[in-house]
Amino acid sequence: QVQLVESGGGLVQSGGSLRLSCETSGFTSDFWYIGWLRQAPGKEREGVSAIWSSDDLTVYADSVKGRFTIYKDSAQNTVYLQMNDLKPEDTGVYYCAGAFGRLDEKTWARALDYWGKGTLVTVSS
Repeated sequence: QVQLVESGGGLVQSGGSLRLSCETSGFTSDFWYIGWLRQAPGKEREGVSAIWSSDDLTVYADSVKGRFTIYKDSAQNTVYLQMNDLKPEDTGVYYCAGAFGRLDEKTWARALDYWGKGTLVTVSS
């Protein structure tokens, strides 16, 4: 059974940093990808970043390139999202989600089968 559990959200001032964690279980295949998505109040959910298990291929939304870094610790079965230089527009509920198979850079955010419950990130100005 696949499970994803997020942690690490909180309140931070503009320019600050947070690291989100997504602890996973059940990803027994060699090929899977996990991504972070966020949903701000009144807005649609958007894909932020994703990573593929096979060659650590990563993708980022333009809005976070250069500020966010996704990486995984296979020994800990955890995927992290390091968020630096946070801005008020980064505020939202961040979800960890995943699927088996190959990461498609253009469509991954619409091809996710397993979801965590989300963690709230609030960036104050």
